[in-house]
Amino acid sequence: MKWYFMLNLKRVEIRWHGRGGQGAVTAATILAEAAIYQGKHAQAYPEFGAERRGAPVRAYTRISDTPIYTKAPITEPDVVVVLDSSLSSSIYIEGLKKNGILIINTKKSISEIKKDVSRDDIKIARVDATKIALEILKAPFVNMAMLGAVAKVIPVVDVMYIEEAIRESFRPKIAEANIQALRRAYNEVEVA
Repeated sequence: MKWYFMLNLKRVEIRWHGRGGQGAVTAATILAEAAIYQGKHAQAYPEFGAERRGAPVRAYTRISDTPIYTKAPITEPDVVVVLDSSLSSSIYIEGLKKNGILIINTKKSISEIKKDVSRDDIKIARVDATKIALEILKAPFVNMAMLGAVAKVIPVVDVMYIEEAIRESFRPKIAEANIQALRRAYNEVEVA
């Protein structure tokens, strides 16, 4: 199911939630770069609180068919991507639009996530990106796996362009491992 087209938008606004060191900012940036490679307009930028490893971090990605002139934080996102499910759901669910999409890294089932967020007016996707990252990367760097889930759930950017952006961002061996994580999450993400 292509929810991006169900949203019927010319612009998609994505808010990323994670903790410092998990790669939310890198994922937001790579997605924007991939969108630009594909010929779209895009921007990505971080929002930091206390800048330390483990502190909550937000990052933003806007992708559009037309030029983007705003750099304001995204307070009413179309899509929320959560890299760390230990964050309070009240933090990441805030402002998510009706019929918006929540994509979360978790072992929980979709029915458990629905209970946690108490929202019946959104779509939910889940993937165990931590498991994927540990098996492929041998470290809990979940950002590229989460990009795979995003690519499947909201196919606004073709996976081939995301892979190209990953290859431009990392050394070859690291890039290929991250692409494996991306592809596996793309295949394993569950949606409801």
